[in-house]
Amino acid sequence: MKSTMAQNPPSNLRIMVDANVLVAGLGWPRFPYEVLQHAIDGDYQLVLSDYVIDEAREHFGRLFPSLTPQLDAFLEASNYEAVPSPAQAQIAANPGLARDIKDIPVVLSAKNARVDYLVSLDKDLTSPDEPVHQHLKVLLPGTFLREQMGWTSEELEAIRSRTWQDMKCEDE
Repeated sequence: MKSTMAQNPPSNLRIMVDANVLVAGLGWPRFPYEVLQHAIDGDYQLVLSDYVIDEAREHFGRLFPSLTPQLDAFLEASNYEAVPSPAQAQIAANPGLARDIKDIPVVLSAKNARVDYLVSLDKDLTSPDEPVHQHLKVLLPGTFLREQMGWTSEELEAIRSRTWQDMKCEDE
């Protein structure tokens, strides 16, 4: 389903999404799904590191093994910009960058790539008092859709609990 909610989105934005957005966006048709649809539509430049992609593949293998081909199809359709994962030495030199040590490579990849925003569902990154906010603008998917893609509160509320079945009904 092609997203139609954006009102003249800024296509020059460079956005990194966390692995949890990739997984949720391909698993359920809600806010993360629409964030990914905007990437496919070219409304912003999606930026991904190998670390984020590998993390998403690992989660898909555990949670949705049958959806792994959809992840591959999305990656191909999104025309994402590949950026390097940080070196182990850089990760070790930045222990206070994020509360969860597993998030440090994601934060460093986004910071090194100089993205405009990191979109994540991870409370260790999105909570306003987290140290990552000194270095990056981190947004929840719904906030990104509203603030950067021009979605209204009503449009967001309409998809808050949307199911794949709801989308089939919309297409009919």
